[in-house]
Amino acid sequence: MPTLQDKIAIVTGAGQGIGRAIAEKLAAEGATVVVSDINETTAKETADAIGAGGNTALGIRADVTDRDSVDALVEQAHAQFGRIDVLVNNAGWDKASPFVDSDPADWDRVIAINLYGVLHTCKAVLPIMAEQGYGSVVNLASDAGRVGSSGEAVYSAAKGGVIAFTKTIAREMARHQVRANVVCPGPTDTALFASMGGDNPKLREGLTRAIPFRRLAQPADLAGMVAFFASDEASYITGQTVSVSGGLTMS
Repeated sequence: MPTLQDKIAIVTGAGQGIGRAIAEKLAAEGATVVVSDINETTAKETADAIGAGGNTALGIRADVTDRDSVDALVEQAHAQFGRIDVLVNNAGWDKASPFVDSDPADWDRVIAINLYGVLHTCKAVLPIMAEQGYGSVVNLASDAGRVGSSGEAVYSAAKGGVIAFTKTIAREMARHQVRANVVCPGPTDTALFASMGGDNPKLREGLTRAIPFRRLAQPADLAGMVAFFASDEASYITGQTVSVSGGLTMS
C-alpha cells in the first residue's frame, strides 16, 4: 500500500522545482495534495499534472508572507477535505550577495518568505493537527542554515531559524502525536538556483567538484526524504534535521 494513502497534504511553493517534485511524490504515495504557490498558474499546472496521473490535487494561490492568505488556504483545505495530515513548508526565496553589499529591503523579503512563511502556516495548521491527535510537519531549510553559505547571510539566518523553530514545535506538539522534522537540501538544480548564478558554468563546475557524488541534486532527490518524514514509517521520528546534499555536508 502507498505510504500516504488517504492522507491530506499541503505543500507550499509547489508550482515548480523542489515543491512540485514533493507534491508529485506525495500524490504517488496516495496523498491528496493541496498545491499552494504564489503563482496561481503554476499551482494549478502542478495540480492538473497530478490529477492527470489519477490522483487528487487542488491548486490554490497563497502568499506565505500574508497571514490572511495562509489562513484562507488552510481554511479551504480543511473545509474541503475535513482534515490536514501533512504540512510541507517548501516556499523559499533568496538573492545572493556579500552581506555588506546587501539591500535591507531584500533582508525583509528573505525573512518574510523563508521564516515568517513557516510561522504563518504552522500557526494555522498546528491547532488542527493537535485536535486530530495526528500530523506531520516537514520544513525545508537549507545546509546554509547549518554551516553557513557565502553570499547568503540573511537566508542562512532565516533557515537556521526554521531549524530551531522546528525543534521547538516538535517538543511542544509531541503530546498531541504531531511530528515536525527538517530537510536541508544541498545545491539543487532549480530555476531559483539558476537565478542566483547557477547558470554560470564555472559555479556549477566548482559546486559539482565539491559534492562527493559529483552532481547537483535534482528536485526528485529531495522528495523521497520529505515523503518518508510525512509518512507513518517515520512515526517515532521528530525534531530531526537531515541534509540531502550528496555528501557535501555531513553531520
